[in-house]
Amino acid sequence: MSDLLIDNISMRFDLPGGGHVQALQNVTLNIKSGELMSVLGPSGCGKTTLLNIVAGFLAPTDGQITLDTVPVVGPAPERGMVFQQGALFEWMSVRDNVAFGPDMKGMSRKESAQNVDHLLEVVGLKDFKEKAVYELSGGMQQRVALARCLANDPDVILMDEPLGALDALTREKMQSLVLDLWKETGKTIILITHSVEEALLLGERLLVMAPRPGRVHKEYRLPFADLGAGNDLREVKKHPEYNKTREEILGMIWDMEEEIMGRTEESA
Repeated sequence: MSDLLIDNISMRFDLPGGGHVQALQNVTLNIKSGELMSVLGPSGCGKTTLLNIVAGFLAPTDGQITLDTVPVVGPAPERGMVFQQGALFEWMSVRDNVAFGPDMKGMSRKESAQNVDHLLEVVGLKDFKEKAVYELSGGMQQRVALARCLANDPDVILMDEPLGALDALTREKMQSLVLDLWKETGKTIILITHSVEEALLLGERLLVMAPRPGRVHKEYRLPFADLGAGNDLREVKKHPEYNKTREEILGMIWDMEEEIMGRTEESA
């Protein structure tokens, strides 16, 4: 069991002309192995900064992150990242993109091929494995990005607005895929999003972060991810608690945005 402990993390960025920006302050979370957590909040609340620290791309100013009691000191295969844009090798085939990680780890060609074929079937791309990435739609490219992440068999999957650039119908299909993969693989998933609806649907645990300095404002435990796995997400949205929680969170974030605008006007 690989629990992820975010222990009293703070992040300060020093500015070239003097002064600093306090992006995160005293964030503490214990994320159990296999949890699906969505993170929501107004722009500038430190969502992506927190994800980058968990990924090992940034070192926090204070505090520590451990995965299965091992300190996080940089990027590593046990923490996989899926970006808003797939960050794929566009000139390479779908198969070669997904096989890149296992090949770098020295997996045998036969085992790698079997693994890749299985993952491409899981994400619905088995008939596109020889296509170049640039020939695929945005939704298909994100499926490749998910398969490539899973090919490294990480303990934790970090997703930074992975569906934000997709059209509404493709986004809904990808939301269903994320839930199905979560149930099938048992991976820990942390997903950053600006969409309240997406956060509700893809977070059995949902964090609302407060504006700068970024910190946890409120946490929810929700039934919608479990209800949505393998089912029609449109039916899940009819759940009596769904709209109630949605309106509560929208009001919360609206108030935060108003507070940010007020600060901006005062400092102008």
